[in-house]
Amino acid sequence: MTGAAPPTLRDLARDAGATWEGAHPLDVLRWAHDVFGPGLVVASSMGDEVLVHLAGRAAPGVDVLFLDTGYHFPETIGTRDAYAATTPITVRTVLPRQTVAEQDAEHGPRLHERRPDLCCALRKVEPLERGLSPYSAWATGMRREDAPTRTDIPVVGWDERRAKVKLNPLAAWTQADVDAYAEEHGILLNPLRQIGYTSIGCAPCTRPVAPGEDARAGRWSGQDKTECGLHL
Repeated sequence: MTGAAPPTLRDLARDAGATWEGAHPLDVLRWAHDVFGPGLVVASSMGDEVLVHLAGRAAPGVDVLFLDTGYHFPETIGTRDAYAATTPITVRTVLPRQTVAEQDAEHGPRLHERRPDLCCALRKVEPLERGLSPYSAWATGMRREDAPTRTDIPVVGWDERRAKVKLNPLAAWTQADVDAYAEEHGILLNPLRQIGYTSIGCAPCTRPVAPGEDARAGRWSGQDKTECGLHL
């Protein structure tokens, strides 16, 4: 007589989603660190600084993937370097297969204006696929109030596309929760936040938002695009 089959990662994600709904993000990350160890990675564009700070507390030494698209604001690169120097995390920068100049030579300049989905696919999505390949679980800074496309994201779920456990520890937090945590712990924020950037992406495709605008209104402003494709 054989015993029951061991749970799959998909089963684990399903059960954990129910267990950790409503938990503090720090506890979610500690659980993930205990379960996955070096198989856990955090993906951050350094616009979700609270997640990076939490990860350093919950899982000292954890790998943090930073996708260097070649189009980042200098302030974002500086935020990455500051966290790498002052927080117990291991920043792993992943580059696209082509430099911006090489991409321009193949596809023409300013691809982000003419074919933004292709630009994101080349400079974000493909590098993320490579960066995530060694890991079993990854954590993001997505929150349900970020956008209509994110209202139902789980705290712990299953990434069908990549066959990995996907964690959104901040899913249930409001902006007020994020701000309160940042103030309580005096964490370093991307300086762009001081001049109206509420959602921070690549420089050519991001602008500050005006009071009363949606927090993500500054991303791909004027284009029929709301997501880069990393989380679709």
